[in-house]
Amino acid sequence: MTRAITSTLLSPEAGGPVKRTVLPSGLRVLSQSVPGFRSVTFGVWVGVGSRDEPIQLSGATHFLEHLLFKGTERRDALEISASLDAVGGEMNAFTGKEYTCYYARVLDVDLPLAVDVICDMITSATLTAEDVESERDVIDEEIAMHADETSDHIHDLFAEQLWGETPLGRSITGTPESVAGLSRKQVVGWYRRRYLPENIVVSVAGNVEHSDVVKLVRKAFERHWFTGESEPAPVRRGSARRVPTYGGVRVHRRDVEQAHLVLGMPGLVRNDEWRFVAGVLHGIVGGGMSSRLFQEVREKRSLAYSVFTFGSAYADSGMVGVYAACLPKKAPEVLDVVRAELATIAKGNITPDELLRGKGQMRGSVVMGLEDTGAKMTRIAKAELVYGELPTVDEILRRIDAVTLDDVCDLAADLYAGTPALTVMGPFSEDTSAFVL
Repeated sequence: MTRAITSTLLSPEAGGPVKRTVLPSGLRVLSQSVPGFRSVTFGVWVGVGSRDEPIQLSGATHFLEHLLFKGTERRDALEISASLDAVGGEMNAFTGKEYTCYYARVLDVDLPLAVDVICDMITSATLTAEDVESERDVIDEEIAMHADETSDHIHDLFAEQLWGETPLGRSITGTPESVAGLSRKQVVGWYRRRYLPENIVVSVAGNVEHSDVVKLVRKAFERHWFTGESEPAPVRRGSARRVPTYGGVRVHRRDVEQAHLVLGMPGLVRNDEWRFVAGVLHGIVGGGMSSRLFQEVREKRSLAYSVFTFGSAYADSGMVGVYAACLPKKAPEVLDVVRAELATIAKGNITPDELLRGKGQMRGSVVMGLEDTGAKMTRIAKAELVYGELPTVDEILRRIDAVTLDDVCDLAADLYAGTPALTVMGPFSEDTSAFVL
């Protein structure tokens, strides 16, 4: 490719304009113009996540995310943070299992500053030995803090149980042991091999003109920052090979006031044609206060304060699960009620009224979830980086409306027949006999 190629993904009539430009380097720039907004959200998405790490680099992607805020050739850590604070902007980053994102939300007039600061971090991070050692301690604190948040930590433990020693089963942050073992050379090598133009998507939404965004990004990325040998970006779409999953019961003893339970089983892959059916089923089973599990576990029996369903979907694997938090003495009964309700639903015991509520909940979630520039920026970036399509909102709503009662019943029978895994945390002995699947 010798020149930039620009195309329109969505017209204004279809909910855009959303435009896409591929620069000669392979870097992709997407924008959604939202006239009337005075804010802009700018994101740089790198197609590397924790699941791409070999075991000896466990936690390296998240470590690198931290280090890019420590300083560049032009700015130290204070100058990076102060530059956005001075204009009332917000800046942050996160690491997932399949991508890393750095983003800022600013007034439209301050977009050039946001582009310059974040792209400076991406292209010119210094990654000094001193910063590596100091940030290692910060990450240890983050890991410890996350372990104290039992309602979050149990989801990491469940992923580890369901996917075992595969990369999907490992924690995004790594462990204190793996972080301690990462050298500066390893982290810098990971940076140079993965943070390459062809593996990066820039996404912007708000009061912007696409041509202006492209000019800013082209200038910010004009430095050819890496000359080392690259690794090919992971190809994940349409993967036919499924990551293996495991069942069984695992009890983690913790001296806490509440017991935490996650019961789950394999789910759909990300682009499965049944994913809209799964969204409706989620609303019916445990997605709101009128859902089957909320009514049965909390309203009718007062067994738990919190109970809901959740799911994760990747290119080659997925999960569906139920989370509940309750008094430890009630945990076995909560499990019995949840299992009984899932078994009932799997037999097709879903009413037309529940179907309508499930559809309505999903429709509202889709539309109201796109009411800010951050959500719009994320949507178009994920469409490019992981989904490979950008349907209009109307098309999504049509797919939801097309879901039938037979569809939901068939999917429930299929999903809830999967081999279950149960993770329990609380003041129990490690004997699993009280929790039988």
